[in-house]
Amino acid sequence: MKSYLTIGQEATAEFKMLESKFIAYAYPITNTATFKVRLDDLRRLHPKASHHCFAYRLGTDGSNSRANDDGEPSGTAGRPILGQIDSRNLTDTLVIVVRYFGGTLLGIPRLTNSYKTAASLVLQCTTTVEKYILRNVSIECAYAELHEVIQILKQSQSEITEQELQLFCHIKAGIPAPSFDEIVDQLHRINNVIVHESIKSIR
Repeated sequence: MKSYLTIGQEATAEFKMLESKFIAYAYPITNTATFKVRLDDLRRLHPKASHHCFAYRLGTDGSNSRANDDGEPSGTAGRPILGQIDSRNLTDTLVIVVRYFGGTLLGIPRLTNSYKTAASLVLQCTTTVEKYILRNVSIECAYAELHEVIQILKQSQSEITEQELQLFCHIKAGIPAPSFDEIVDQLHRINNVIVHESIKSIR
């Protein structure tokens, strides 16, 4: 796998069913720590809401997911929300749906559809972006060749994560997987450049 889909920015959408109001929030996230912050923020923003239901999928391979009904009947909230994330093949995506109970019981079918619709609406309000998985490398080069090395990395949209610039320079970078072999080959053509690939890939 060389790339994955996620959302480009945060979004909000609202849906009403009878007297109940569903406010959906979508966030691009990369870890569970950020998820906890977002959920806590919404609980503080909506302290009188009856439910704060959510689902997320994380990881470049989408292997980490969680869905929570927050007191709603089992399977009526978290799963429909996650289903909307999955229907768009998204990862690194969190959707939280805040519900204000309007006094009328919706029943299982309408309740499930309400959470599904709210999640669908909020994901329609954001953009889907393709991101390339970055393969980590360590680069060693003489200072005289540094400018050419940096230029190749920038032109290939590689991500420079660390630099140690001395007479002999050390650079750590992430190179987009689709163009990895081509970029490494370009770097090897420069005199006195050594490239080592790290085992672990990054976003």
